[in-house]
Amino acid sequence: MIPEIKKLHSPDIMNLETYKPLKKDCFCFLLQVIAGPKGMEGEESFDVKVCTPKWLMNNIKNNEIIMGRHYLILQRYNYDLISKRIDSFCHMCEGKDWKECAEKLGRLGKWEYEDYQE
Repeated sequence: MIPEIKKLHSPDIMNLETYKPLKKDCFCFLLQVIAGPKGMEGEESFDVKVCTPKWLMNNIKNNEIIMGRHYLILQRYNYDLISKRIDSFCHMCEGKDWKECAEKLGRLGKWEYEDYQE
């Protein structure tokens, strides 16, 4: 089974394709990668922060640490590059079932069912 992007969404940005940050080299926003099994019904959310190195530098205080898990770091905003890179990552997350695929996708963004227990 191979996962695919069903859509990219941000609660912070109305239209990701036309978005232009106020500062081209200093921004951060939440991106929800909605993915599911390729060619099949169903989708789940994987949350990743998209930011620039300058934003990281501006938001780290002396003697503090920013943990790097679930961050996508780029120099400037480019929707096409972001979607292509995430699509490429999805194709590398092949698994025997959806759970295995989703756990691999969880390395990119926080899976909505990460750490879920019945």
